[in-house]
Amino acid sequence: MYDPAQLRTFLAVAQTLSFTQAARRLGVRQSTVSQHVRRLEAATGRPLLTRDTHSVELTDDGEAMLGFAGTILGAHERAAEFFTGTRLRGRLRFGASEDFVLTRLPEILKAFRHEHPEVDLELTVELSGTLHRRLAEGQLDLVLAKRRPEDAPGDASSVVWRDELIWVGADGLRLDPARPVPLIVYPPPGITRARALDVLERHGRSWHIACTSGSLNGLLAAARAGLGVMAHTRGLVPPGLERVRAGLPELGGVDFVLLHGRGGRDRAEGAARALAHAILAGGDRLQRGRT
Repeated sequence: MYDPAQLRTFLAVAQTLSFTQAARRLGVRQSTVSQHVRRLEAATGRPLLTRDTHSVELTDDGEAMLGFAGTILGAHERAAEFFTGTRLRGRLRFGASEDFVLTRLPEILKAFRHEHPEVDLELTVELSGTLHRRLAEGQLDLVLAKRRPEDAPGDASSVVWRDELIWVGADGLRLDPARPVPLIVYPPPGITRARALDVLERHGRSWHIACTSGSLNGLLAAARAGLGVMAHTRGLVPPGLERVRAGLPELGGVDFVLLHGRGGRDRAEGAARALAHAILAGGDRLQRGRT
C-alpha cells in the first residue's frame, strides 16, 4: 500500500523539517520530494505535513506515520536480505556522542544486533569533537554526533535532525545577573562548551566554570544539584532539568549527523549502511520531546 521510496522521503522531511535538506540527503530534486509526500498523503488520505514558505511541521497523523514508516522499511529491508541471501558480517566500529546516553538509542542498537547477529558491533561513546577526529583518523566506521551548522557537511554526512541549543538547569534555579554565569561543561573539544563560552564572550557576560566532566551523568549530577547552567540540545533535555532563560543569550542551532568513515574497510560498509538506515528510520525516537 505504501511505496518504500515515498516512506524514505517522508522520514527525511520529518527529521530535517525541510524539503530542501531532505532532497540533499536523498540525492534527488526538491520537486521529487514534494511529489513523494503528495503521493503518500494521497495513499493515506490524510495530511501528514503542514508547510508554508518558512516552516514544515508534522500533523498528528504525520507523527503516527513516523513509527509506521520505520517499521515498514525495516521489514522491507529484512525481507530483501532474506530472499537475496545477503547476510551482513564483519566488524563495525560505531561511535555515538554522550548526548545519546539517556535516549532510546540502545533500543535501536539492540534491534540491529538481533537482525544482524553476525555483525560484530563495537560501540564507542565520546564527545562529538573526539568522534569526528577518530573518524577522520580511520578509527571508526560510522559516527552519530553533533556538528555546528556552519561546518561543511561533506559528501558522506547525513543530517538526522536539526535542533537548537538552550540553557538548562535545576528546577527553580535562579541566577544573579550581577555575578558571573556558573557553567557546567564538557572538557575540550566539547561543541556545547565552545558554543557556550563563545556566546557569553560575544555578549559581554562574565562566567566561571562550576563543573567540568567528560560524562553526561557527571554533568547531570552537577546541574540537578543546582551548581549552574549547561548548554544542551532542546530535544534531548534530561529528566529533572528545565530550560533557564534568566536573560541569557541565545545559543543557536546544532545538527545531529551520521558520518561514514572512508578507511576502505569494505566489509564494514554494508553493516554501516544498515545501521545508518536503522538510525535514520528511528531518528524521532532519539528525541525526548520539546521543552
